[in-house]
Amino acid sequence: MSKDAHAAKDQQNWQNWHEQRAATVAAPYGPLSLTGTHWLSDYPEGRIPAVPGSWLEDGDAVVLTASAEDGLTVDDKPLTGPVRLTADHGPIPESRVAHGERRLVVLRREGLWAVRDFDPDSPSRHAFQGIEATAYDARWALPGRFRPYKEHRSVRVENADGRERGLGLGGEIAFELDGEERTLQVAVEPDGSLWAVFADATSGNSSYRFRFLRPSAPAADGTVTVDFNRSLLPPCAFADHFICPFPPPGNTLDTAVPAGERNLRSH
Repeated sequence: MSKDAHAAKDQQNWQNWHEQRAATVAAPYGPLSLTGTHWLSDYPEGRIPAVPGSWLEDGDAVVLTASAEDGLTVDDKPLTGPVRLTADHGPIPESRVAHGERRLVVLRREGLWAVRDFDPDSPSRHAFQGIEATAYDARWALPGRFRPYKEHRSVRVENADGRERGLGLGGEIAFELDGEERTLQVAVEPDGSLWAVFADATSGNSSYRFRFLRPSAPAADGTVTVDFNRSLLPPCAFADHFICPFPPPGNTLDTAVPAGERNLRSH
């Protein structure tokens, strides 16, 4: 394959990725549909405003109690009485509790329970105009190397909801940018792929205040492509009710990365 043909293929692959991302975000139960994350510790009596039923913590589970008037279903069956629930880990449409088209998803984070309310009829989903992204540029697909840590690390970072939580880190990726070696600390996902939360000189200006990067699993020798063309807006860019972690120390680049997803389109 010629150099021009290879470049055209990379451009087309990126365009397909960008279009698929917009479709995923705009899906009925995509991030735009999240209308609330309700921490049960804030509602010790079990009543969450605008969410039917009674939701009470009970050790390693949440007890949801509802009457016929609440209109809740669990596993597609009307709920009348109590049911014990554990955290939902599957796709949003498959979560156990529903209220009409809404999905009420049970979440546990650092020992705390919450209920997330996903509504396909959310104002944010109706207002969505697309994702502003920079066109593919091969110069931002950089060769890198993954350096695993000898031991798993966890650092406390602020989250988008103002609370501080632990962020697990399994290593760092090193790459060259503007003639200098740069590094980003990354988490290692169960499938071996990597996840970085980063900011750069465009953050909060021409780009959202921070972004995600998800490189594929490194090769056996540690080599990995650091493709900033696929920088992602975090979920909290689409709905205020996500609890995205801010970049850990060392993951704010002092140079501009004008690549990938930048902001939501406003018109």
